[in-house]
Amino acid sequence: MERYDNAEARCVEILRTEHLSKIYGKGNNEVVAVSDASFSVAQGEFVAIVGSSGSGKSTLMHMLGGVDRPTSGRVLIEDNDIYRMNDDKLAIFRRRQVGLIYQFYNLIPVLTVEENLMLPCQLDGRDPDPEMVQDLAGLLGLRKRMRHLPNELSGGQQQRVAIGRALITRPAILLADEPTGNLDTKASNEIMELLKVSNSRYRQTIIMITHNLELAKQADRILSIEDGYVSDRRKGAGV
Repeated sequence: MERYDNAEARCVEILRTEHLSKIYGKGNNEVVAVSDASFSVAQGEFVAIVGSSGSGKSTLMHMLGGVDRPTSGRVLIEDNDIYRMNDDKLAIFRRRQVGLIYQFYNLIPVLTVEENLMLPCQLDGRDPDPEMVQDLAGLLGLRKRMRHLPNELSGGQQQRVAIGRALITRPAILLADEPTGNLDTKASNEIMELLKVSNSRYRQTIIMITHNLELAKQADRILSIEDGYVSDRRKGAGV
């Protein structure tokens, strides 16, 4: 399996938002979830977005991942203005170019570990790369668990499968929404190490949503969101 030099990759922009906003409701019921967010992420970068509950961080992630259309503004992934696509084209783009990891794993309970890993490729009508499957099995520490069902795994092991499933298509970006939120400290640390190894081994661009500043400090860069406004904590300036 090919390895990459992240230092060389990080001069290439892979994601950019321009004046991105999301507003729910109207008049007195209007709620601004995300307000005029403009920032970029380089290929191979590991970015954490930190915010308290209700700050808008999950709404932001859903817009970055093509799940929720913005009220205004743009999201560009590899120079593709994703919200100029119709729903069918956006669904295909999201399936191929965006890996999603959630707090509660979302594995298919009747499928084995191996089948869960390969599912995104199969849904896209493609055969999984056998070398990639084996490489991921080793990276995830699940080679002896490939024929097990999700209910036969610990929470940490299930999240490992979810990470592998998100990586199998080699997406442009990997979005992780509170990936350690349902785990104990030991499993949380293991998942963070796995994300960092994925970042370095596959040159995988990762954007992680979290409320935990200590976890966020392990990323290359921290963006903060409060009341819908995004700022760059490293630079101390609005973005």
